[in-house]
Amino acid sequence: MDKQANKKTGSIGVVGATSIGVGGMMGAGLYTLLGLAAKSAGVWLPLSFLIGGIVAAFSVYSYSKLGMEYPDRGGAAKFLLKGFGDGLLAGGLNVFQYLGWIIAMALYATGFSEYMCQLCGLKSGGWVGKSISVGIIVLVVIVNIMGSKQVARAQTTIISFELIILLAFIVLGLSQAHLPATSSTMSSSGIIGILSAAGLLYVTYEGFGVVTNAAGNMKNPRKQLPRALYFSLGIVMIIYILASSVVIGTIGVSGAVKNQGHVLAVAGQAIFGKIGMILIVIAALVATASAVNSTMFGDENLAIRIAKVDEIPPKFGLATRIGGTWGLFFTFIITCAFVIIFPLASVGQMASLAFLLVYAMVNAGHLRLSKQTHAKKWILICAIILNLSLFALLFAQTIINGETLTWTAVIFLLVISFVAEFCWRKWNKQNLSWLGK
Repeated sequence: MDKQANKKTGSIGVVGATSIGVGGMMGAGLYTLLGLAAKSAGVWLPLSFLIGGIVAAFSVYSYSKLGMEYPDRGGAAKFLLKGFGDGLLAGGLNVFQYLGWIIAMALYATGFSEYMCQLCGLKSGGWVGKSISVGIIVLVVIVNIMGSKQVARAQTTIISFELIILLAFIVLGLSQAHLPATSSTMSSSGIIGILSAAGLLYVTYEGFGVVTNAAGNMKNPRKQLPRALYFSLGIVMIIYILASSVVIGTIGVSGAVKNQGHVLAVAGQAIFGKIGMILIVIAALVATASAVNSTMFGDENLAIRIAKVDEIPPKFGLATRIGGTWGLFFTFIITCAFVIIFPLASVGQMASLAFLLVYAMVNAGHLRLSKQTHAKKWILICAIILNLSLFALLFAQTIINGETLTWTAVIFLLVISFVAEFCWRKWNKQNLSWLGK
């Protein structure tokens, strides 16, 4: 029995955990947000990816320490409860995090629609595009009801296919790319535009947290977990920086901005011709559909976990007669609402704003646990400041650019998260103080 337990405990090594991290970060955000980020950063788009990755690295440090001390599949939900206790603050943030994952699904579903429309020669953004987005969400719900084991098994193949296409895109693209003149940038806000783009692109890195879920299956998580986290982040950063350099060097800033939502397909056509466009589109469709599926599965699990500790109604975790949980169907309805109401640019900005705030608060909670995790406080403080700084810049940009629907929606979701949590706790006579034990 002990030998079998040890074998199971050491079933995931650094390479396997790194693959999980690359898979968690890689894909959907890269395909959907390049054009919008190029509008802010101009020719300095690769620098925005670098800055976003550096900011993420501070949170990676925090997550590695938390994951070693509290190995649990609950991820950030567990870390918030540990950091702030079972009170209104952790509960409200977990509800907001749940909504943040829904926004991310809306982003990925909208990205799927953009590339499908590009492949079929349809105009994206209208009701046809929104119908395609809703369609992929419906398909994912059906998959989750029937069981997603086959999809999970195919994840390694999906990531391998993506990496092969992207590496070919980068290698051949760099050989054809030309260095653009910095004066040709469409960004009028200079360093502010670059930093705002870094905040927007933060969502492309948010998947690193899935590596911590594998800590319980590592032979020596205290050594293996940090290595896997930093290796996966480093690999993804390099791919993002090189891919964005190819885009700017082939179709330029104007081409990236003009083709928001399907930039890589246009760049792929410029490098490989029609075949290149089709290959990139297929890779994008697989990546975005896979991202919707994995996020739906993860968000349903998050709902079940926070329902178990009475942060939301327990019914969210109960199974329905036709399969799936009530939380799955509630998630489906809200995701479809976001797809219908918000355009690609809005859901992209909202997703990054949500994760920047959640990760800042995870790091803030970690400060209270630094003695247990043996984390360096100055690194945690830097992580908090950097996350909140990018949040403030991106939030300010949405106000300056007149994107009222976007910034008011973020405030509304944050407020409603805490109001709903307060009402639920009051109804069940639970702890109403901000911090729990």
